[in-house]
Amino acid sequence: MEQSKRNTLIVIGLGILLVITIIISFRLGRYPIPAKEVLGILLSKIYPIELFWTDRVEMVLINIRLPRIILACLVGCCLSAAGAAYQGVFQNPMAAPDILGASAGAAFGAALAILNYGSRFMITVSAFFFSLLTVSLVYLISKRVKGKSILGLILSGIIVGSLFSAGTSFIKLVADPTDQLPAITYWLMGSLAGAKMGDIKFAIIPMIIGLVPLLLIRWRLNVLTMGDDEARTMGVNANQIRIIVIICATLTTAASVSVSGMIGWVGLVIPHLARKLVGNNYNHLMPASILFGAIFLLLVDNVSRNLLTTEIPLGILTAFVGAPFFIYLITREVDAF
Repeated sequence: MEQSKRNTLIVIGLGILLVITIIISFRLGRYPIPAKEVLGILLSKIYPIELFWTDRVEMVLINIRLPRIILACLVGCCLSAAGAAYQGVFQNPMAAPDILGASAGAAFGAALAILNYGSRFMITVSAFFFSLLTVSLVYLISKRVKGKSILGLILSGIIVGSLFSAGTSFIKLVADPTDQLPAITYWLMGSLAGAKMGDIKFAIIPMIIGLVPLLLIRWRLNVLTMGDDEARTMGVNANQIRIIVIICATLTTAASVSVSGMIGWVGLVIPHLARKLVGNNYNHLMPASILFGAIFLLLVDNVSRNLLTTEIPLGILTAFVGAPFFIYLITREVDAF
């Protein structure tokens, strides 16, 4: 009971930390904005108050920083939630949101749209569509694989993901090296630069559709870790829960990758860091992963846009954090999952 209270307090603490991080993020940038003006502008959108800031400050805050901060939080929480869900379903500490080829499919879709000079919206739509198409193909192929269904799903994901990665490489080969190839390369490295409210409106519905069920049935993920026989004795249909969790996690992954590009390691690293704080109980692990993921990606994005004069792609920064942790994980903690 004491452990449960402690974990609840940790989750609440992460929520408070996220709010503080968001407020600080509004202040950071090429055009610094005082905290008083940040709070005043945000409050004015809810309740009419006397203006004590310039129109330029409000434009920067509302049109540039607000969409980017919201998107960083959404992508971070979705990728980390998907990672925690996959690790529970597959009982594999190395499971990540792209395990079923969703990221590879999104990359192919985005590259194809860029090759055809598609708008930013069309690139997002194409990435989302091909991400879901890839996972659908993985599922159909896995149904015809003999033996363990989970192993068949993972192997199918690797195979189909490799095919779409090859397709992306071919598109890069034939793309115009003056404008299309740099655009494809930059998208593949992941970035929230140029985030718009339209991106949020496009992605937030599938994100919510995926996240809400993961939160509602998170206790059943605890049952899955005990094995199918134990789950059956507790009245839980293990196969049905797996399918629901995989669909929801894939939906959040597809929506995230379609608006942010390829941002690796978040779904692998954050759930394990959350386990360090609250343990393996998904009642606390899932919300902790969601909040921790939002904080992490928001901090990384702050570094991305403020460290150098040229913005650093998020995929590069997350790799600097994720790769050393991955080495630590495979050498120390695989058996402790």
